[in-house]
Amino acid sequence: MAAPQLSLKGRALRFLSMREHSRLELGRKLARYAQEGDDVDALLDALEAANWLSQERFSESLIHRRAARFGNSRIVAELQSHGVGGEALQELRASLAENETARACEVWRRKFGAVAADAEQRSKQIRFLMQRGFSQRAVYAAVKGADPDEQ
Repeated sequence: MAAPQLSLKGRALRFLSMREHSRLELGRKLARYAQEGDDVDALLDALEAANWLSQERFSESLIHRRAARFGNSRIVAELQSHGVGGEALQELRASLAENETARACEVWRRKFGAVAADAEQRSKQIRFLMQRGFSQRAVYAAVKGADPDEQ
């Protein structure tokens, strides 16, 4: 027997029960299932009013999932692609900048563990961290094997 068809609100709640979503992302997902007469924007407004959909919670969740592996520029770019912007983005960027060097050192330590012996290995380590979105300042501190607690 086939499963009953979920309403648009039911689908939205199922998506939100799995993880936090941005308004833009949830709107895109729900638009695929919207039928004529369904108002996705009104549903998203109602979910925000009921505090089931929150841009702040989504931002915190994304940062928590990504901060241990990626640098500020990569996380900020992902936040922008999900529709986070303005003053909220500036505040998140500032809070991420506080511990970027420590995060870069931890990623470097897990991947490489030792200071490079030659220029080829050093450039490989630098490229790895730069591709992860860390700033040059954080990358060079990490590649030197610096302890972020001493800085």
